[in-house]
Amino acid sequence: MKITKTPESIAVIRFPDCDPFNHLNNSRYIDYFINAREDHLVNNYDFDVYRYAKKTGRSWLVTQNQIAYFNPAQLMEKVIILSTILEWNTSDILVEMQMWNQKKTILKSVLWTTFTHYDLIHQKRSKHNAYLNEKFSEYENPLPSPLRFEQRIINIKQNDK
Repeated sequence: MKITKTPESIAVIRFPDCDPFNHLNNSRYIDYFINAREDHLVNNYDFDVYRYAKKTGRSWLVTQNQIAYFNPAQLMEKVIILSTILEWNTSDILVEMQMWNQKKTILKSVLWTTFTHYDLIHQKRSKHNAYLNEKFSEYENPLPSPLRFEQRIINIKQNDK
Protein backbone atom coordinates (compact mmCIF):
# COMPACT_ATOMS: atom_id res chain seq x y z
CA MET A 1 0.00 0.00 0.00
CA LYS A 2 1.41 3.36 -1.06
CA ILE A 3 1.38 5.87 1.75
CA THR A 4 0.48 9.46 0.97
CA LYS A 5 2.33 12.19 2.82
CA THR A 6 -0.48 14.65 2.10
CA PRO A 7 -3.86 13.05 2.71
CA GLU A 8 -6.98 14.97 1.85
CA SER A 9 -10.69 14.89 2.54
CA ILE A 10 -13.86 16.76 1.63
CA ALA A 11 -15.88 18.84 4.09
CA VAL A 12 -19.10 20.78 3.61
CA ILE A 13 -19.34 24.23 5.19
CA ARG A 14 -22.38 24.11 7.48
CA PHE A 15 -24.83 26.85 8.45
CA PRO A 16 -24.10 26.96 12.24
CA ASP A 17 -20.40 27.54 11.45
CA CYS A 18 -20.98 30.63 9.30
CA ASP A 19 -21.12 34.34 10.03
CA PRO A 20 -23.98 36.63 8.87
CA PHE A 21 -22.27 36.95 5.46
CA ASN A 22 -22.50 33.17 4.90
CA HIS A 23 -18.71 32.84 5.24
CA LEU A 24 -17.13 30.24 7.48
CA ASN A 25 -16.48 31.98 10.81
CA ASN A 26 -12.75 32.60 11.36
CA SER A 27 -12.59 30.54 14.54
CA ARG A 28 -14.36 27.57 12.93
CA TYR A 29 -11.62 27.06 10.32
CA ILE A 30 -9.48 25.48 13.03
CA ASP A 31 -12.28 23.04 13.92
CA TYR A 32 -12.62 21.97 10.30
CA PHE A 33 -8.84 21.53 10.01
CA ILE A 34 -8.49 19.50 13.23
CA ASN A 35 -11.46 17.28 12.36
CA ALA A 36 -9.98 16.64 8.91
CA ARG A 37 -6.57 15.81 10.41
CA GLU A 38 -8.15 13.25 12.74
CA ASP A 39 -9.91 11.69 9.72
CA HIS A 40 -6.64 11.67 7.77
CA LEU A 41 -4.86 9.82 10.57
CA VAL A 42 -7.57 7.16 10.82
CA ASN A 43 -8.32 6.75 7.11
CA ASN A 44 -4.78 6.98 5.73
CA TYR A 45 -2.54 5.71 8.53
CA ASP A 46 -4.94 3.58 10.60
CA PHE A 47 -4.01 5.69 13.63
CA ASP A 48 -6.72 6.64 16.11
CA VAL A 49 -5.41 9.24 18.58
CA TYR A 50 -8.15 8.38 21.09
CA ARG A 51 -7.37 4.65 21.02
CA TYR A 52 -3.67 5.54 21.35
CA ALA A 53 -4.39 7.77 24.38
CA LYS A 54 -6.46 5.08 26.06
CA LYS A 55 -3.78 2.45 25.46
CA THR A 56 -0.68 4.51 26.31
CA GLY A 57 -1.86 7.36 28.52
CA ARG A 58 -0.32 9.78 26.02
CA SER A 59 -1.68 12.05 23.34
CA TRP A 60 -0.93 15.38 21.67
CA LEU A 61 -1.91 18.84 22.78
CA VAL A 62 -2.16 21.78 20.44
CA THR A 63 0.49 24.21 21.68
CA GLN A 64 0.41 26.71 18.81
CA ASN A 65 -1.78 27.65 15.84
CA GLN A 66 -0.84 30.06 13.07
CA ILE A 67 -3.50 30.69 10.45
CA ALA A 68 -3.81 32.78 7.31
CA TYR A 69 -7.04 33.44 5.44
CA PHE A 70 -6.96 33.91 1.66
CA ASN A 71 -10.52 33.48 0.35
CA PRO A 72 -13.74 32.87 2.29
CA ALA A 73 -15.25 29.42 2.49
CA GLN A 74 -18.96 29.79 1.74
CA LEU A 75 -22.08 28.25 3.24
CA MET A 76 -22.71 24.72 1.82
CA GLU A 77 -19.51 24.85 -0.22
CA LYS A 78 -17.57 21.60 -0.53
CA VAL A 79 -13.93 22.18 0.35
CA ILE A 80 -10.84 20.00 0.17
CA ILE A 81 -8.65 19.88 3.28
CA LEU A 82 -5.09 18.59 3.04
CA SER A 83 -2.64 17.95 5.87
CA THR A 84 1.03 17.05 6.09
CA ILE A 85 3.82 16.84 8.65
CA LEU A 86 6.36 19.56 7.88
CA GLU A 87 8.73 18.68 10.70
CA TRP A 88 8.97 16.89 14.01
CA ASN A 89 11.35 16.45 16.93
CA THR A 90 11.47 14.40 20.12
CA SER A 91 8.15 15.72 21.40
CA ASP A 92 6.60 18.10 18.83
CA ILE A 93 5.03 17.80 15.39
CA LEU A 94 4.44 20.72 13.03
CA VAL A 95 1.51 20.02 10.69
CA GLU A 96 0.48 22.21 7.78
CA MET A 97 -3.16 22.09 6.72
CA GLN A 98 -4.65 23.77 3.67
CA MET A 99 -8.27 24.36 2.69
CA TRP A 100 -9.11 24.62 -1.01
CA ASN A 101 -12.22 24.89 -3.13
CA GLN A 102 -13.42 21.56 -4.53
CA LYS A 103 -11.41 21.94 -7.77
CA LYS A 104 -8.28 22.90 -5.79
CA THR A 105 -7.93 26.13 -7.77
CA ILE A 106 -8.71 28.61 -4.97
CA LEU A 107 -6.84 28.47 -1.66
CA LYS A 108 -9.09 29.36 1.27
CA SER A 109 -6.77 29.11 4.27
CA VAL A 110 -3.49 27.71 5.60
CA LEU A 111 -2.95 26.56 9.18
CA TRP A 112 0.25 25.54 10.92
CA THR A 113 -0.39 23.65 14.14
CA THR A 114 2.25 22.50 16.59
CA PHE A 115 1.20 19.40 18.51
CA THR A 116 3.15 18.44 21.63
CA HIS A 117 3.26 14.83 22.80
CA TYR A 118 1.90 14.78 26.34
CA ASP A 119 1.76 12.26 29.19
CA LEU A 120 -1.85 12.48 30.38
CA ILE A 121 -1.15 10.58 33.60
CA HIS A 122 1.87 12.58 34.77
CA GLN A 123 0.63 15.83 33.16
CA LYS A 124 3.88 16.68 31.39
CA ARG A 125 5.55 16.74 27.98
CA SER A 126 6.54 13.31 26.74
CA LYS A 127 9.06 12.09 24.18
CA HIS A 128 7.91 10.22 21.10
CA ASN A 129 8.77 6.53 21.22
CA ALA A 130 10.78 4.68 18.56
CA TYR A 131 7.66 3.56 16.68
CA LEU A 132 6.31 7.13 16.40
CA ASN A 133 9.73 8.46 15.35
CA GLU A 134 9.88 5.83 12.61
CA LYS A 135 6.41 6.73 11.33
CA PHE A 136 7.03 10.49 11.46
CA SER A 137 10.23 9.98 9.51
CA GLU A 138 8.28 8.02 6.89
CA TYR A 139 5.43 10.58 6.65
CA GLU A 140 7.38 13.82 7.00
CA ASN A 141 6.98 16.15 4.03
CA PRO A 142 9.36 19.07 4.66
CA LEU A 143 9.34 22.28 2.71
CA PRO A 144 12.27 22.69 0.26
CA SER A 145 13.90 25.08 2.72
CA PRO A 146 13.03 25.84 6.35
CA LEU A 147 10.68 28.81 6.61
CA ARG A 148 8.83 30.70 9.28
CA PHE A 149 5.05 30.81 8.87
CA GLU A 150 5.06 34.42 7.70
CA GLN A 151 7.56 33.63 4.94
CA ARG A 152 5.56 30.56 3.90
CA ILE A 153 2.46 32.75 3.48
CA ILE A 154 4.41 35.32 1.43
CA ASN A 155 5.67 32.49 -0.82
CA ILE A 156 2.15 31.13 -1.27
CA LYS A 157 0.81 34.60 -2.17
CA GLN A 158 3.64 35.16 -4.67
CA ASN A 159 2.98 31.79 -6.32
CA ASP A 160 -0.74 32.61 -6.53
CA LYS A 161 -0.16 35.64 -8.80
